[in-house]
Amino acid sequence: MKEFEEKLGYTFKNKELLSLALTHSSFANEKGNHRNNERLEFLGDSVLGFITAEYLYKSLPGTPEGELTKLRAAAVCERSLAAFAEKIDLGKYIKLGKGELMSGGSERPSIVSDAFESVIAAIYLDGGMAAARKFVLRFIKTAEKDVSLVTDYKTKLQEIVQRNPDEHLSYVLAAESGPAHDKTFTVEVYLNSNCIATGSGHSKKKAEQEAAREALLLMGIKL
Repeated sequence: MKEFEEKLGYTFKNKELLSLALTHSSFANEKGNHRNNERLEFLGDSVLGFITAEYLYKSLPGTPEGELTKLRAAAVCERSLAAFAEKIDLGKYIKLGKGELMSGGSERPSIVSDAFESVIAAIYLDGGMAAARKFVLRFIKTAEKDVSLVTDYKTKLQEIVQRNPDEHLSYVLAAESGPAHDKTFTVEVYLNSNCIATGSGHSKKKAEQEAAREALLLMGIKL
């Protein structure tokens, strides 16, 4: 637990709260105990939603309600939470039943994302909203900068190009660099046979989104 607390950047006064946050129902059932992290998950979902909404409201003045809603939904979706959980090796510390453990439950997005919300609730109950906010914002601030979580620029570019049936878009991987666990991809977007923009990111999808975003800017499209 001490090792995990260091990764969380938070030390619990009530260690039982953290232990409960990491207890999956499969583990509790095997032990004949009905206490698991599902109630904490319920609370953590609300705490996470509020902190994220508050942050977006304050950091993006003038952004319409509809866009803020999309941003919040993207930042707190299962895929995002699983990525956040991976940054602190959360799966390594979740207490799972033998069957769940054998089937790779410690890496299953649904399980680690739920546990991430449970940990948020545990921090909130142990240290209050300020502690929970400090923890959550470590991840939300990063997610907000992720172009693929903000707007689907590829779709927007495709919609514009489709107005002319003779025009065709394609994305080509131009380069990749860095170690296997932290690669950077560079993608070129072509309009017919002409390269109109380039984008980079830590996944091919993010690089494509960045290339589309750059193309839209060069076309004078307001984002």
